[in-house]
Amino acid sequence: MIEGGADMKQTGTAELRKGHKNRYKIAVHVVLIFGVLVTVVPFLWMILTSFKTLGESMMIPPAILPKSFQPVNYASALSMLPFGIFFYNTAVSTIVIVAGQIFLCSMAGYAFARIDFPCKNALFLIVLSVLMVPSQIFLLPQYLIIQKLGLLNTVSALWIPNIFSAFGTFLLRQFFATLPKDLEEAATLDGCGQGRIFWQIMLPLARPGIVSLAIFTGLFAWNNLMWPLIVNTSTSKMTLSVGLATLEGAHFTDYPVLMAGSVMAIWPMLVVFIIFQKQFVQGIALTGTKA
Repeated sequence: MIEGGADMKQTGTAELRKGHKNRYKIAVHVVLIFGVLVTVVPFLWMILTSFKTLGESMMIPPAILPKSFQPVNYASALSMLPFGIFFYNTAVSTIVIVAGQIFLCSMAGYAFARIDFPCKNALFLIVLSVLMVPSQIFLLPQYLIIQKLGLLNTVSALWIPNIFSAFGTFLLRQFFATLPKDLEEAATLDGCGQGRIFWQIMLPLARPGIVSLAIFTGLFAWNNLMWPLIVNTSTSKMTLSVGLATLEGAHFTDYPVLMAGSVMAIWPMLVVFIIFQKQFVQGIALTGTKA
């Protein structure tokens, strides 16, 4: 009787734990589904609006699906804006910014993580202090520097202030800190110098972190609006974000055309993320696991 009672008690405890576990899983899935909806619904709404008529886009209550799809909105967007020039300017500035940050931030992050030099911690705190200041504060000094260099209304002005970032340095510093020191010690015993250790051993191992930085930086550079809007006023030097902003009028906005232009503007970054999403997730998962 005592043994039977103990077995029943253990069975009841196991069922109770299983019930708590199932409720926890359900709660987690509900939260995740809500997050997915919050993220995906605006994107789907943008695509659907790009095929609506102007009247359908302004209906109250809103119409979810267009009565008849209007691909003419895409033709209107292409005729109203020089998308080829905007794509070129945006692509050039994005590629240069990504390459510059990978090159400079990887070296800075490696130095802060693996090389001992005087005032290293103090200098790293100074770099981190940049992250604590709103980026808008730097707009005026950056503009004055570009003006003194005579680079206003040029494509170079789009990327020069952004080829280095404190965030990229911090991200890669945290990633390099997770790599085992045995690799460097073994390479040193084999006669490798610091530069060879960095370029041939440590940098390839930091690929997930570099891919994460490239995606973060690419998204920022591709979608950046404030700085290109300030530094360039010529249509031939504008980026996609600035060009799309010109479609929004003070008193009237053709929302289907604006949404059509937005759909055409986001597909390159969407394709890049789909291709490199595995490395991106891996880099985020590994970065910061060691201080």
